[in-house]
Amino acid sequence: MTFRHRLATLEDLPTIVAIYNTTIASREVTADTEPVSVESRSQWYHDHTPDKRPLWIIESEETGAEILGWMSYSNFYGRPAYSGTSEISIYIAEAWRGKGVGRYCIEQAIAYAPQIKVHTLLGFIFGHNKPSLGLFAKFGFETWAHLPKVANLDGVERDLIILGKRVA
Repeated sequence: MTFRHRLATLEDLPTIVAIYNTTIASREVTADTEPVSVESRSQWYHDHTPDKRPLWIIESEETGAEILGWMSYSNFYGRPAYSGTSEISIYIAEAWRGKGVGRYCIEQAIAYAPQIKVHTLLGFIFGHNKPSLGLFAKFGFETWAHLPKVANLDGVERDLIILGKRVA
């Protein structure tokens, strides 16, 4: 299976939100504990500009019609001096997890970062999310911070790991 990506459109936002919401129940991927609405993600969508912080839709190169997942670059800390650093987020539709979509996203994120003047990529991942930690590690991301017990998911305290990689 081969993949491709394109810039997300506003029409994609309901699918983006639906994919995101499928990860909430696992308590492994996001710190949200209740589903989010399309309306609540509208400003987030508009904050992703193609020239600086793109939001990509991932599709099958063969079929192209089905959205398999999405990937975004997001600002880190929101101050001008950090403009060369970006957090990447990857969310994959349930049926496509473990099939190479995440690997494709990280490959593309690393390759594209210099085009948007990003020299450092970060991943914010729960310490118990072993699949995501392993995936990022395969691409040379290293633990740059370990924030113990900073999240509380249904009464269980969870660690946040910040992984980083210089890409340019």
